[in-house]
This record gives sequence, C-alpha cells and structure tokens, in this order.
Amino acid sequence: MNFELTDDQKMLVETAASFARKQSPVARARKLRADPVGWEPAVWRQLGELGWLGVMFGDHLGGFGGGLGDAGLLIEQLGTTLVPEPYLASVILGGVALERGGTAAQQRRWLVPMIAGQTSLALAFAEEGTRFAPATVTTRATADGAGQGWSLSGRKRWVLNGHAADQVIVSARTGGDIHDRDGVSLFVVDRGAPGVRVTPVATMDGRRAAMIELDGVRVGDDARLGAAAGADVLERVLDLAAAAAVAEGVGIAATVLAMTVDYLKTREQFGKKIGAFQALQHRAVDMFVHVELLRSMSILAAIQADSDDPAVRVEAVSAAKVQLAGSGRWVVRQGIQLHGGIGCTDEHDVGLYFKRMHVLAALFGDDEYHVDRFSSLAGFRAGVSTTSSVAANPRA
Repeated sequence: MNFELTDDQKMLVETAASFARKQSPVARARKLRADPVGWEPAVWRQLGELGWLGVMFGDHLGGFGGGLGDAGLLIEQLGTTLVPEPYLASVILGGVALERGGTAAQQRRWLVPMIAGQTSLALAFAEEGTRFAPATVTTRATADGAGQGWSLSGRKRWVLNGHAADQVIVSARTGGDIHDRDGVSLFVVDRGAPGVRVTPVATMDGRRAAMIELDGVRVGDDARLGAAAGADVLERVLDLAAAAAVAEGVGIAATVLAMTVDYLKTREQFGKKIGAFQALQHRAVDMFVHVELLRSMSILAAIQADSDDPAVRVEAVSAAKVQLAGSGRWVVRQGIQLHGGIGCTDEHDVGLYFKRMHVLAALFGDDEYHVDRFSSLAGFRAGVSTTSSVAANPRA
C-alpha cells in the first residue's frame, strides 16, 4: 500500500501547519482558557472559508468529498498548537451524524451552514453510568399522539461544545428498554429551545463542555434523523471520532517530542548541555519510537474507521485508541519529566499538551474499554495482540 501523500494532501498539511503556527499558536489556546466559550467564532468562520470544515463531506454539501484520512492530516496539524475550535465536536461528531443519519433536507438545513462556518454543532450521547455504550439510552422521546412531533426528556453529560453549539443532536429512546438498540433515534435540538437547560463545565484541558437537561423539549417530526437506526449511526460516528482523537494525539506527541529535544539541546547542567548525557538521549529515542508507533496506528485507524465490516473497524480503531493511551500518554509524561521543574508549572506549554493528551485518551472509550472491545472480536486469542502488550507497557 502506498502511504505517500498526494499533492493535494501535502498542500493541506502545509497550509494547516502554517495556519496553526502563525494564526493560532499555543499562546492563543492558553488565553482562551479564561473565555466562557473557549474558541472564537471568527476563526471558526475562517476554517469554513478555507474549506476545512467540509473535508469529509460531499461537494453537493459544499465539501471536498474526502475521508478521515484527509481530515486526520488536518486534525493532526491543529493538534500541534492546540487549536481550540470544536473541529472534533462539530465536524466529526455532529456533522458526520447529520451526514449519515439525516435526509437531504436536514443536511441542507443544519449541515451546510456548519460547513460554511456559520454555525457549530454538538452530539449529546453520553449519560451517567453508560460507560461508553451509545446504545444505552435513558433519555426518552415521546410522540405527541398526532404524529407531528416529539417531546424529549432526559439528561446528557459532558457534551463537547454543548455550551456553544447552535444545534445539539440528541440520542433519545423512542421504544424498548434502556439497552434496546432498535429503540434509539437521533433528534436535532436548538440549544436555546424551551426546556433545554445547559450548564457549562470546564474540562481538564482548559476547554468547555456542557451538562444538558431536557425537560419536555418539543421538536417537530422533521427534527428526527432517519427512523430508528440511531444506535448504528452513533457507533459509526464514535469510531470515526476515536480515530480522529488519535490523529490529534499524534500531533501532540510529535510536538512534545520536538519541544523536549530542543530543551535537551539548550538546557545546561553540570557545565554541559543535558542532551549530552547518554541516558537522556536514550529516553528521547524511546519517545521517537512511540511517536512513530502511534502515527502508524493512527494511519491504519483512519483508513479502516469507516469500514462497513464491523470487525475490521473495531480492530483498527480500538488498537489505535489503546496505543494512544499507552504511547501517547507516555510521551507527554516523559516530556514533563525531561523538562524538569519548569515542566510542572502552568507557565510552560508542555503541561497544556499533557492535559489535552490525557483527555483524548479518555474520549470515546479509554484503554480498558477498547482492550475489552478488541478482545471480544471473533478469533481473538489472549497473548497474541502485540498492540495491547505495547500499550500496557509503553517501553516494550
């Protein structure tokens, strides 16, 4: 298989890297930690004008018709400077849910404006105690009896961009018990609709999310995406989101490696550059190896994350997510340690990368969840998976 980037992909990477470096350095992300929104609508519109919000969508929607392989290249570059705009929440979660589950009319109404950068989206799927199981839904959608609309009631937790999104796509149960896959549907709800209570919360990485309560929220039948295949759509979307999180983690890990190597070359101790000490050189080499391991797993996940074969999709995505939890977190921890005391301060940027990496490792399933998911595949035999052993022991 040829892994060389096409000319268009090279241009996308170069443009995104330049944008991140010049227009959204880490200092901007640091400053926006104190902002109640946490990102800037003007920059979001700029991303839309550049066409980046439409990379994964067809040209009939104003997009480029690419896949996660293309979007992943962009997301990786955005991760290098911690660009805070809600690409993962709005494009990958909300946008893909609309593309996969919505009708043409629903896509024109809610997806096209997001691709243009005029609005942003969120996907509210997580509930208390569901433990990464999107089909486990207690939020209820009750038909009004006349077949004209629905009433939604329930609570959603840790909704990424839920505090700022114009529309929130909500998973709700239209029938069956809380574990019934066939009874889950997706509904588009305006964030400011009557009965919607949004409580903004700060996340570990300095960004924002929301706790959302729905109390008899009324929506029309045209707000329901598809029929009752919401669980299937959610699973496909969350696999794409998990692979996208790994791509962002690659950008973070590579940046922390570069920062650490530069520090080793300049910091002096005992009358010499600390990079001259062989033990620290070996540590930097280990970091490089794990960055490349993570990158290779990310490429595979991006290729397979949209596979129609569930086994192929789960194998690639869960393996990559486990690698992120192992290698990704190990690299940023080494970055903290090799920077010494200054690496433990809020003033140094390495700590910001550290926090974002740990959030990405937990999003859409932590390592324990994905190891269990991987091991549930038919034909899996304990002890065969090298991926799981590497993640469990990052120095392996």
